Amino acid sequence: MKKVLYFAALLLTMVFATSCEKEEIGGTATESLAGDWYVQANVVDGDQVIEDYYGLGRFHIATYNTAANNPNEIWVDDLSNFWQFKVKAAADVNNLTFSASGAANTYYDCSVNITNAKVIKKGGTQNNGSPADYITLDVEFSDDPGTIYRLEGVRYSGL
Repeated sequence: MKKVLYFAALLLTMVFATSCEKEEIGGTATESLAGDWYVQANVVDGDQVIEDYYGLGRFHIATYNTAANNPNEIWVDDLSNFWQFKVKAAADVNNLTFSASGAANTYYDCSVNITNAKVIKKGGTQNNGSPADYITLDVEFSDDPGTIYRLEGVRYSGL
C-alpha cells in the first residue's frame, strides 16, 4: 500500500510540475529602435565630416520607449555624456527611423532637431569583429544653431 501511495504522490507531483508554463515577457512597442548605443560625435560641415570633433571618443547614449509605450515616439537621451539632451522623437518602427523638430530638451532650456536618424540591423561591427546594429542621427541644438553633429555607432552588446 505504501508503494501505491508513494507512486501516486510522485505521479501527482510530476503532473503539477509539467503543467506549469513559463510566460513569455513581451517587448515594448519601440523595441526595434530601443537600445544602448556607443557612438562618436562628428561634425558635418557641408560635404565634409570632421570625426570626433571634441575628442570624446565613443560615449553612451540610449533610445527607449516612452511611459505611454506608444509605437510612434521614443526618448533619445545622451545621458549627459555629450550635450546633455533628452528629447522625445517621432518614431517609425517599421522603417527603423526617428526624427524631432524643435523638441524640448528635458535637461536644460534648449530645443533639439534630429534628422537622418536610423537604425540599421547588423550594419555595424563590434570591437571584437562581431556584427552589431548600427545607429546614425544628425543633431542640431538651438544654443549652437547651424552646427550639425552626427552621432553614429553600434548597439552595446553586453560583452
